[in-house]
Amino acid sequence: VQLQASGGGLVKAGGFLRFSCAGSDGHTSSLAMGWFRQAPGKEREFVSDVDWSGSHAYYADSVKGRFTISRDSGSEVVFLQMDNLKPEDTAVYFCVADRFSGVRVRPGSAHWGQGTQVTVSS
Repeated sequence: VQLQASGGGLVKAGGFLRFSCAGSDGHTSSLAMGWFRQAPGKEREFVSDVDWSGSHAYYADSVKGRFTISRDSGSEVVFLQMDNLKPEDTAVYFCVADRFSGVRVRPGSAHWGQGTQVTVSS
């Protein structure tokens, strides 16, 4: 499975960005997908994920209310709308798809896309 992400970039605090991530083989349509991120000097952390149907979405407390993940039922494409960005959101963001589960992404059992830099200036 290859995951192709687009979006990211440089934005001022309070601004917004939108990510998209597309699977490439048809299999990701039945898998949970989402994003993790890693800031400089920090551990990789969960951001958000969504089940295969797009009906159940989950967020880290740090982004809840500001980020919105979405996908159409059975779609290979998932979106992450990031609003009211803060400097602490600065990180490399990784699109992920679980290898087997359609419910949640398990980082130890996932396909990882290449990271995309998000920089939020104050």
